Amino acid sequence: MSYAIQWVRSLIFIISLYLAMLVIGIVFFPWALFSTRGAITACHTFCRWVRWSASWMIGLKTEVRGTPPDHECMIAAKHQSFMDVIMIYGAVPRGKFIMKRLLMFAPIIGQYGLRIGCIPVDRGKRGAAVKKMLEDVATGAAKPGQLIIYPQGTRIAPGVDAPYKKGTAILYEQLGQDCVPVACNVGVFWPKRGIYRKPGLAVVEFLEPIKPGLSQDVFMERLVSDIEQQSNKLAAEAGFKRVAS
Repeated sequence: MSYAIQWVRSLIFIISLYLAMLVIGIVFFPWALFSTRGAITACHTFCRWVRWSASWMIGLKTEVRGTPPDHECMIAAKHQSFMDVIMIYGAVPRGKFIMKRLLMFAPIIGQYGLRIGCIPVDRGKRGAAVKKMLEDVATGAAKPGQLIIYPQGTRIAPGVDAPYKKGTAILYEQLGQDCVPVACNVGVFWPKRGIYRKPGLAVVEFLEPIKPGLSQDVFMERLVSDIEQQSNKLAAEAGFKRVAS
């Protein structure tokens, strides 16, 4: 019975999440259309709403640990669910993502993505897009921010091993900036698929920055070690037990 009740609460929460996205998107749209600050405020408002509503609708508390960066840098994060996106973006002042160019044409989401500084790219042309971003920041055509990427390329459930993409090291070398690793345990409570959301404490943790100048191989070795070790610790803290293969 308790599982069924939590499942229904989870369903109501998910419906309310998308309704809130629509309402906040529409309410803030006139401001966001003419002001980057308006778009960022709208996105931060949505992040706060999701975290607040999750705490009482499904019993999922959230906590951000470490020091979120406020300077221009790359954030390389463990990605387990939509909630870690919400928590990471909401913790930094000017987050932005690399997004597929097709998303530019999505209602509301596409326009907000462009307004907050996301980088639209065609398949195979990410390097050119990043180069233009750096040039725009240097010339003042774009404001600096925190570029959020997911080194494994997709959501990975706790306890599942998946490779880190080499493109992360190429970006690190191209940008010449700090890379801030982020670990999380959010997938213990918010799975990649399905309706059910578990109550508990979801954590994302900003780790020590990796300074620029390392070789690609050394950088990747440290990035994987830092993120995986701390994510495993956070998962264990949440009561997750890895099944031996």
